[in-house]
Amino acid sequence: QVQLVESGGGSVRAGGSLKLSCVASGYIYNYMGWFRQAPGKEREGVAAIYTYGGSTYYADSVKGRFTIFQDNAKNTVYLQMNSLKPEDTAMYYCAADSLPPDYIATMVSLADKDFGYWGQGTQVTVSS
Repeated sequence: QVQLVESGGGSVRAGGSLKLSCVASGYIYNYMGWFRQAPGKEREGVAAIYTYGGSTYYADSVKGRFTIFQDNAKNTVYLQMNSLKPEDTAMYYCAADSLPPDYIATMVSLADKDFGYWGQGTQVTVSS
C-alpha cells in the first residue's frame, strides 16, 4: 500500500511557474503519474515517470512546459510547470501503480484507469 500526498498548488498569473510535489510513503511503485481535472471535464493524464529507470511521458498539451522528475532519497516525484496558461487550471492529482516496465513505450495515452493509488489533489489556478 502507498500513501500519496501532493502539495505545491496555488494561484499564478499566466506565464508563471509552479512546482508540485508528491511524497510517497509505503511501497514505491514503478510508475507515478500526474493527472488533472478541470470543472466539467474528464480527468486528463499530464505526465508520468518510470521510477525504476527514469523514462518519462508528457501529454502534448504540456510538452516543453512541464517536467516530471523524482528524488529517490525523498520518495518524491515533482511536476515543474512553467509558462502556465489559463487552460492549465485544474485540480492536479498524483497517482501510482505497478505497471509493465514498457508501459510508457506501449501506451496510447496516459490513462487514469491504469493507476490504482491516488493522492487527494492540489489546486492550480492560472489567471490571464
